[in-house]
Amino acid sequence: MMASSDVDRGEGPLLSDQNPSEMDALCPSPPGPSRPQRNYERIGGQTGTSFFQTLIHLLKGNIGTGLLGLPLAVKNAGLVLGPISLLVMGIIAVHCMRLLVQCSHHLSAKMSRQSLTYGEAVQYGMENVTWLRRHSQWGKRTVNLFLIITQLGFCCVYFVFLSDNIKQVVEAANATTFNCHINYTNQTQVLVPSFDSRLYMLCFLPAFILLVFTPNLKFLAPLSLVANLMMTASLVLIYFYSLTNITYPINLPKVGRAKDYPLFFGTAIFAFEGIGVVLPLENKMQRPHTFTLVLYLGMGIVTFLYISLGTIGYMCFGDDIGGSITLNLPNCWTYQTVKLLYCFGIFITFALQFYVPAEILIPPAVARVPPRWETAVDLSLRTVLVIFTCALAILIPELDLVISLVGSVSSSFLALIFPPLLQILTFHTEDLSPLVTVKNAVISVVGLVGFLAGTYIAIEQIIARNALKHEETLSPFMVQ
Repeated sequence: MMASSDVDRGEGPLLSDQNPSEMDALCPSPPGPSRPQRNYERIGGQTGTSFFQTLIHLLKGNIGTGLLGLPLAVKNAGLVLGPISLLVMGIIAVHCMRLLVQCSHHLSAKMSRQSLTYGEAVQYGMENVTWLRRHSQWGKRTVNLFLIITQLGFCCVYFVFLSDNIKQVVEAANATTFNCHINYTNQTQVLVPSFDSRLYMLCFLPAFILLVFTPNLKFLAPLSLVANLMMTASLVLIYFYSLTNITYPINLPKVGRAKDYPLFFGTAIFAFEGIGVVLPLENKMQRPHTFTLVLYLGMGIVTFLYISLGTIGYMCFGDDIGGSITLNLPNCWTYQTVKLLYCFGIFITFALQFYVPAEILIPPAVARVPPRWETAVDLSLRTVLVIFTCALAILIPELDLVISLVGSVSSSFLALIFPPLLQILTFHTEDLSPLVTVKNAVISVVGLVGFLAGTYIAIEQIIARNALKHEETLSPFMVQ
């Protein structure tokens, strides 16, 4: 799942591209003329993104590993409650995105700014309140902090996703055939166990480090296009398999266990956490006034995909569903190739996700050293950040729990808690309706409860699984 860059700097290699790449649309425009003057020449003499380009970027910003984890999320909520909850969460998430755009328009006009980042919108919103004005910088810093946590969390998920899927392809290689109707099961058969998935993560580490050393993201644009096509083809095949292998009658629980619902919340909000791309995409459009239509159309498609794949995937694989639906595909090369294609797409996307925290954390550090050390410091910090995400992934090598934890801890703040509070801060002096205030308070409270419950249950499950693995490791020695 791709999130945005609330980067404060307008300069950098992205702005020198002659052809806007995927990330161009995710970088906020530099300060400039007031909002009515926004139809201007942007990146490298090119005009802003079109309606269709913005729609594609919005879809790409919301479809990733989170989508593949939704069948397990539906299992945690139940076959009926899960899809209904996804629909409700989708409506709330889109509403919060709309609130963010609305507040950004109001504040940018008030501050005579062409556009604002998420962090700047919160900063200027706090300046509207007298007793918060002196602390307004902390609003921007808090948003950037959660952005960093979210994006590095995505990178951790990518490490776990790649290691789990590649490990399974390797272990099932001897049993993999070209006939998808032979040895039909609802899960990949592992016949030759290989080494631990955490060792796979260490194997991927050098490749990820070299990937983030790419001096300009435009060099990755062709690979990113190929990766998007591969991921699209993979999703089509996953839908086809799931639809054609649903067993009837369906005897699955309509409502899941109450203690598992917070895990559903974390996974679902992880998938819906595309709010970070909203302002950068809107800021880059040729006709920003059409962005509301892009938002509703794009998020309508995203919500449909989430509900359909989550429901169909759970109906197909039932209680055996894994942390990613790819882990349940059968032992034939068609579907094993699906895993490899999706893994390639996720590998390339890692660089785009990593760009966000790198652009927030690295430039201030580089600015403090002499020019001859800038490159060395830049590359060293990139290496440290990648190693840090790998270390976190090794500590928590459970794909479903990592997704739920990242969603509960950071995505809930960015997607549900901050936007309603921002509307209250922005319009509190303009006779904001009490009903609107209550509605915003309810949304923020739901996000806060989801954060607390989801984080607690995810951490509890992580500890429980680690304890179980430790017992399984020691049991052979205890028997002897």
